[in-house]
Amino acid sequence: MISGFYLFIILIALGIIITIIWRFASRRHVIPCPVWMSGLLDTPFSRGISARTQKTIQRLDLIPGMKVLDAGCGPGRLTLPVAEKVGPHGEVTAIDIQEGMLSQAQERARKAGLTNVRFVRAGLGEGKLERNHFDRAVLVTVLGEIPDREAVLQEIFEALKPGSILLIEETIRDPHFQTRSTVMRLAGAAGFIEREFFGNFFSYTLCLEKPPQVHDDDKHLAHSWYTTCRKAPSSPIP
Repeated sequence: MISGFYLFIILIALGIIITIIWRFASRRHVIPCPVWMSGLLDTPFSRGISARTQKTIQRLDLIPGMKVLDAGCGPGRLTLPVAEKVGPHGEVTAIDIQEGMLSQAQERARKAGLTNVRFVRAGLGEGKLERNHFDRAVLVTVLGEIPDREAVLQEIFEALKPGSILLIEETIRDPHFQTRSTVMRLAGAAGFIEREFFGNFFSYTLCLEKPPQVHDDDKHLAHSWYTTCRKAPSSPIP
């Protein structure tokens, strides 16, 4: 009979194998977090918003009337508190490829009495976003789920207004974890520049800016800026 210790080791090994397979498969196919795992993403929207969500909201520096893109919104962990923050004159566009995730987010928005959320079922990088439309965008543990990451970041770059911010969060607990250097390489190619960094190698938040004045050579400048930063010691930007 298998002892509890060996059963624990087997389960850990199985989890690691599944994570590796999931990670490599997502390089060729869009493999989002399954709907049945939505409860693991974070505390559902309620009066007790998690500390993690509160920090994310704070770093977005939202003001009433803003238009925000929640890219890969899932069950609405960020969608709803952001919608409350931007108020009735603002708007949140929540986009997700899974109908089940959108249904959960829509139901939570209905219960919260929020009417300033627009739900869109679509894949990121499909060209469904308006150009120069959003003041903020969030991409939380989503980038690694998408094979064509370059197309996603380029679409979000074009959808943001000049001077606007894209917030990206990554954590090593996610099977699709993207390192800071990988994200900055991809974001720099799209034209973004780094504005702020919070966290460490294993869990971090990046605030990326679309330059206030976009010129043809912005991508070259972003690449040069990133190359320079890589030569310097890695530390949070004040």
